[in-house]
Amino acid sequence: MKKKNIYYSNHSVKQMFYRNISTDEVGHTLQNGVPIMEYPDDKPYPSKLLFATYNLRPLHVICSYNEQDNIIIVITAYEPSLSIWENDYKTKKTK
Repeated sequence: MKKKNIYYSNHSVKQMFYRNISTDEVGHTLQNGVPIMEYPDDKPYPSKLLFATYNLRPLHVICSYNEQDNIIIVITAYEPSLSIWENDYKTKKTK
């Protein structure tokens, strides 16, 4: 399989800047992250939520994949909050 290109949406760039998340952190999450949620009905491409840690920092990245053009589209990235996620950062708390 040939290497995938990464495209950062305008929203993701703004959020990464605001949240002090680097492209290295996002790249690490894309490469090593565990899928914790999938959104098969998202348009124009199905998307998923990935979790990884980078230098002990937990990160979530939402991305989609354009198979035809072999492009990963980064939609957003954030550090998950323990007010919403369990300590494993993979399980959403129930209300």
